[in-house]
Amino acid sequence: MLDVYAGNKARATIEEQGLQADLFTTMFGASGGPKWFTLFGLDKYLFGEFFKDRTLPLDLIGSSAGAFRFGALSQGDPIKAITNLASIYSNTVYSDNADATEITEKAIDLINAVYPKAGIAESVNNRVFRPHFIVAKCSGLTASQHKLPQLAGLIASLVLNRINRSLLANQYQRFMFKSAQSDLTIDAADPFTTHYHALTNENFTQALLASGSIPMVMNSVNHIAGAPTGIYRDGGIIDYHFDISIEQQQGLILYPHFNNAPKPGWFDKNLSRHCSHKNYDKVVMLAPSREFIERLPFKKIPDRKDFTDMDASTRIKYWTQVLAQTEQLAESFDDIVQSQAIDKIKPLPF
Repeated sequence: MLDVYAGNKARATIEEQGLQADLFTTMFGASGGPKWFTLFGLDKYLFGEFFKDRTLPLDLIGSSAGAFRFGALSQGDPIKAITNLASIYSNTVYSDNADATEITEKAIDLINAVYPKAGIAESVNNRVFRPHFIVAKCSGLTASQHKLPQLAGLIASLVLNRINRSLLANQYQRFMFKSAQSDLTIDAADPFTTHYHALTNENFTQALLASGSIPMVMNSVNHIAGAPTGIYRDGGIIDYHFDISIEQQQGLILYPHFNNAPKPGWFDKNLSRHCSHKNYDKVVMLAPSREFIERLPFKKIPDRKDFTDMDASTRIKYWTQVLAQTEQLAESFDDIVQSQAIDKIKPLPF
């Protein structure tokens, strides 16, 4: 049910030391909206069993849906929090032709329910599971609050990205709101300017909402405590599936992902461009197999189009079934760990 891939250095490390939790010092959580439902069973297994007794720090780097996951999984009761997130998100219903304000208000309601003050304090002060939320600060037309100029800015981004992804650095800056216990930084060779700000009780919900504020779909976040005034939107614009190198990365990176073809940024979704193989040298990626996906209702993983392509009752039933079936992915990974079936780990497919 589960495909496991590893970069060259990750594979060599596992062959030498075995597949064990303490090999990993970082974890990635990708953007993708409800696509993350396919990782629900893995999240519960990883934080309920695999990392349960962990004492070494684990840096959790998430954008958009990944940030929402890690904001839950860094709470004192990660299984309760991630289950709450999955339940509330999957049962969210919008009115017909919902506008950006309604969608934003529903997101705020979800945040208030899943991340109470006590949970936020647990996450901010967690010395083992250390959350990092990625947000994109917009410039020029992409920073407009009005749809037409914002759309024009996004079209310009699409064109610039086709020419060279580094050209987007003129429109977007990466802001990382990070655990105060972490000294993690992105390699300076990355084309985007990266700003670092401590994740605090005061800015947690603002940074989290900003990380998931999809352009044209949701309202931007215009103020994040401790950061400059500006227009902040979805972190997946820059870091959709992560094409980054972490400075002085000591251990391996664990990356549960909903597919085996990660794309660098939001504007790469329909391009053949893949992430750099070099940046995945220390990555172990867990992805649902084609066989698993074929067994899902409608033979596909959930996505945002389900909100408009299906009536609410059909969508909720479908998503609930997917959440239940993801336990199979957890069982598959546990089998590999328990048997140390390293021969089942495949080379990166890109």
